[in-house]
Amino acid sequence: RKCHLFPQTFPPAESSATCRCSKSIYTPLEQQVIQLKQQHKDALLAVECGYKYRFFGEDAEIAAKELNIVCHLDHNFMTCSIPTHRLFVHVRRLVSHGHKVGVVKQTETSAIKASGANRNSLFTRQLSALYTKSTLVGEDVNPVCRLEDVVEGGCGDVVVDPPNSFLLCISENWDKLKKQLTVGLVAVQPSTGDVLLDCFPDGSSRSELEGRILKINPVEILVPSDLSEQTQRLLLSIANASAQADDRVRVEKRDSAQFEFASAMNTVTEFYCHAQGKGSRSLSSVASLESPVICCLGPLIQYLQEFSLERVLRSERYTKTNAHTLAETDGGVKGSLLWVLDHTRTPFGKRLMRKWVSQPLTDPQSISERQDAVQEILQSDSLTLNSVRSLLSHLPDLERGICSIYHKKSSTQEFYLISSSLSRLGLELQTLLPAIQSQISSKLLRSLLVDTPDLLVPAHSFLKVLNEKAAKLGNKTELFSDLSGFPVLQERTEQIRSVLGEIQDHRRDVRLTLKAPALDYTAVSGQEFLIEVKNSLSSNIPPDWVKISSTKAVSRYHSPFLVDRYKKLLQLREQLLLDCQREWTSFLDQFGEHYHTMKRAISHLATMDCLLSLAEVAKQGDYCRPEVCENQHQIIIRDGRHPAIDLLMGEHNQYVPNNTELQGGGRRTMIITGPNMGGKSSYIRQVAIICVMAQMGSYVPASEACLGILDGIYTRMGASDNIYKGRSTFMEELTEASEIISHATERSLVILDELGRGTSTHDGIAIAYATLEYFIRDVKALTLFVTHYPPLCELERVYPEHVSNYHMAFLLNEPDISTGTDEIQPEFITFLYQLTEGAAGRSYGLNVARLADIPDSILHIAARKARELENMVNARSFLSIMRRKWTLRAENFESDVCHLTHRSSPDTKLNVFLSFTTQINLISYLG
Repeated sequence: RKCHLFPQTFPPAESSATCRCSKSIYTPLEQQVIQLKQQHKDALLAVECGYKYRFFGEDAEIAAKELNIVCHLDHNFMTCSIPTHRLFVHVRRLVSHGHKVGVVKQTETSAIKASGANRNSLFTRQLSALYTKSTLVGEDVNPVCRLEDVVEGGCGDVVVDPPNSFLLCISENWDKLKKQLTVGLVAVQPSTGDVLLDCFPDGSSRSELEGRILKINPVEILVPSDLSEQTQRLLLSIANASAQADDRVRVEKRDSAQFEFASAMNTVTEFYCHAQGKGSRSLSSVASLESPVICCLGPLIQYLQEFSLERVLRSERYTKTNAHTLAETDGGVKGSLLWVLDHTRTPFGKRLMRKWVSQPLTDPQSISERQDAVQEILQSDSLTLNSVRSLLSHLPDLERGICSIYHKKSSTQEFYLISSSLSRLGLELQTLLPAIQSQISSKLLRSLLVDTPDLLVPAHSFLKVLNEKAAKLGNKTELFSDLSGFPVLQERTEQIRSVLGEIQDHRRDVRLTLKAPALDYTAVSGQEFLIEVKNSLSSNIPPDWVKISSTKAVSRYHSPFLVDRYKKLLQLREQLLLDCQREWTSFLDQFGEHYHTMKRAISHLATMDCLLSLAEVAKQGDYCRPEVCENQHQIIIRDGRHPAIDLLMGEHNQYVPNNTELQGGGRRTMIITGPNMGGKSSYIRQVAIICVMAQMGSYVPASEACLGILDGIYTRMGASDNIYKGRSTFMEELTEASEIISHATERSLVILDELGRGTSTHDGIAIAYATLEYFIRDVKALTLFVTHYPPLCELERVYPEHVSNYHMAFLLNEPDISTGTDEIQPEFITFLYQLTEGAAGRSYGLNVARLADIPDSILHIAARKARELENMVNARSFLSIMRRKWTLRAENFESDVCHLTHRSSPDTKLNVFLSFTTQINLISYLG
């Protein structure tokens, strides 16, 4: 009979009604698993059983399917197993598919258990850890490479974590009087200690929340069970945006009562009252946060307490997030801005560079300090900076390492790797201090390099206590080289030494009894202190000796004294292991007191890594230092280039540089037209990227640049729908445009690419015209507007002081009419990729069709149809002009008739009548 272990069908420990089986038929292990499963219904439990971890019931069926391993029936439950040394691989695989995984370990040891009252019962097992996508912290799931492996750059099959693994908590607060929804969010990355928070009003479309979720890119989201329908739809659309299960966001629903302000505030108060240590956040500072943020913080604390990861929320450094940044391609994709700029050497430097790209600076002084640092790295001949650069090579992930130590989940191998790296960095930077102070002038570089050695001082003392060999082997019983600071271990070690002495002294009695002066103990198959005697001499063995094992030639015994003392020794050794584990946890806790100091030092190293990277990129790309002015609302770029395209094209096919000039008080809007594939989108992206780079403190790909500080870059580019939210391509387009209209200011850069193309021509032109005019007249933002609608170019005439028409230059080879037929050939375009003043009359889409290898027969028909439609439009335009002209003449004739009198001559009356008749006939014909 098979019994499933699943939340809905899982039999309670004291009842067997669900399974229709008697409790007595369950094995003791099965009864234990049932009890554990009742306590953790939402987790797949991996239960330690000797040298394996086993899954039971439906947990086993799910695990077997995800891990592609065999599942079979054993007694009452389906089961499958994995070896203990591969636990981290399988846990990570299950977690990546959205499961919560619990690791259940034996908490009793055999020798201690054998001496206790429950010697005949099952080993006690308890849940030791829970893991989800955002909580992969601890030695069970983070095997650490040896130091040599890090240096050589290889770590076998160690699973690499994603760049960010944020856990996001969302709360909603509806004000009935104001009819306003306020959303609070707190995002935490337990593996690095980063904490983000925000509070903002939102509408029914949840556009503000969507922007922040897409920016944070969480792997797991915590929400109340009574989440609004609109937000549920948004989360569903975000989850379904990833085709692969391991890319999907995991959503965890919690009791909505936890999200109520009173309950959340109680949790927060209790948690932060116990916050101690330098760098820990105080209760008063947390209590001053907005109530929707508190409503997130409470449930988040409770959730992380289940994983023993709550300490990370005590950090005093909370970062405010926002929804609006330049949306570039993902950093892992070749061609993105991060791909261009990221030449960092460390994992923590790589993460910081990602933050710099997504969160440009708005403070001119901070921008200038970074630029000064990059400039000095570029121009300095100092060997000191080369030494610092080499120090940053082949480092382990120090940021995640110290966070693992802070959570008290670090292995001895990881601790030694991290602390030895920190200590080495501190000592080597200390030796460079005289050269740093005498050779480096940049304020930022000096502060980073001078402060770091002092911040790393605690690492030296912790490293000195450890036995290197034992730490690398994970041997906690010999881990501490000096036990004077560990009295419990010292006492336990003395007890073990005393028992060992008694056992060694007992050899004299054994030798006398067996009359074998040279006899010594032997060890076989893990059994120690065996007295080995040839079977031919077995008659000399006292009857109270216990035979342990034998072969054809010899038998091995323990005397009663050895039985007692060996049992005591095993108990003491196991007790020592438990003591060592307690002392190890306490040791990690002591190191955690210096966590915030160490984190600051690692932040300095990450900043140094990023500055060296920016300098390397500037040198290779022949970039210039931009002038960034706080009080000037302008973008002036000479010979600007797209950094990614410029790099991809290489030296032999140079990217065509272009100028940009936008002045807030003058011509602040560029309407850009030109043929398809002429380079319009690349040009406007180039301008945005150069602005981002400048406000990062980076050099830029141009010969000269003078830029004002922007408060945001808002883009509407490309075409995509959102079927999960019921939004068409055009609806998405207009929703994005609406958000830009709501948030852009005169200090913003707005980029709109082909707005209005998702609907009919007349509606599209009308929407594009009205939107662009609004930005010109009301918002007054610096604007780049790409369009294929010629009527929009008339805005240059309406607003000559603020609008300029440009097009991407090209050469046109006019189509010929083939001899003997009326077949029309499509035009052929040569792109020049040069921004030129004036509007382009056409978009020359047939040229793109030719480049896309559309068959010639289709192209010829399309060219003929295009000519017909163009002639028809031209004819209508001509008729419209003529109609207006003749209508005006008819109105003049009517005026003449009114002035005729009865005294007018018959000839005059006849001429006027004939003229009127002719005009009426012509107007009828035209209309």
